[in-house]
Amino acid sequence: MTDSTTSAIPDAALDFAELASNLRTNNQKNQIKVISHLAKAGGDGLRVLQEFLLERRSTTPNFVDGKVYQVLYTSADPVSAEFLRSTFPHGLLPTPSDRQIDYSLLQKLLAAADFQSADKITIQLLCELAGPAAVQRKWLYFTEVDTFPETDLQTINTLWQLYSEDKFGFSVQREIWLGVGKMWDKMWPKIGWKNGNNWTRYPQEFTWDLTAPRGHLPLSNQLRGVRVMEKLLSHPAWK
Repeated sequence: MTDSTTSAIPDAALDFAELASNLRTNNQKNQIKVISHLAKAGGDGLRVLQEFLLERRSTTPNFVDGKVYQVLYTSADPVSAEFLRSTFPHGLLPTPSDRQIDYSLLQKLLAAADFQSADKITIQLLCELAGPAAVQRKWLYFTEVDTFPETDLQTINTLWQLYSEDKFGFSVQREIWLGVGKMWDKMWPKIGWKNGNNWTRYPQEFTWDLTAPRGHLPLSNQLRGVRVMEKLLSHPAWK
């Protein structure tokens, strides 16, 4: 093998032992490429991915683990489905909540790479954190964000990062926001929410997969101003 990405190697010539080794030793960018190659290799490739997750079960998962889980979760392979059911019955990531909120559906949607449905559920969960009045009106007052527990925001954020190759999440948006000096007009085009003077139209003009710009998701309703998003990105959860 001439490089760690395996991009030039036909499936018939795959060396699964070497791919397994690369999966465990390469940097994260190359690991993602190896995962993609194994995913295309069928059952033998999926078994390598299962072994990788099994070995890392006692560690805190990162987005490489999330990608492996996502590949197994979305495959049509019954062995992979049974492996996930028996080994990770509650999903890859524990989802703690100080408000006893159930984040399992969000995790399932993100694992399935259904980012549009996950986005809808995210705003519902944020309204649930804000209380019954927000649930009824289906949007947030910026003052309600201050009441959100750090644990719950971190759970939502980590799920988004875990299953998006670290492209999506509030902390990713915060990083971009700080990088442009907290200037919203510079942030919107950077994350794909505005093109010139035109706001991106929901839902058809948003990108619901990983070809989206970094920080594209989850969404926030800018028709009500930026104060909710400013509160979210300034929350103590990220400090």
